[in-house]
Amino acid sequence: MAKITVNENLCKGCELCVNSCPKHIIALKHDVINAKGYHPAALINEEECIGCKACATMCPDLAITVER
Repeated sequence: MAKITVNENLCKGCELCVNSCPKHIIALKHDVINAKGYHPAALINEEECIGCKACATMCPDLAITVER
């Protein structure tokens, strides 16, 4: 099972990771606003993650780390 970690302080909520996830298990946290004023991304279903790293590859801010 893979584990995704999103650095909420770096995330600017661009949704590139959301759109690139083949399993559609990443979403923005609309109830959280980071220090930059953005809604950060979060993994919503860890059990479904296949560890493909598409989210981390697409992230322009290097805010996502994927561990297998």
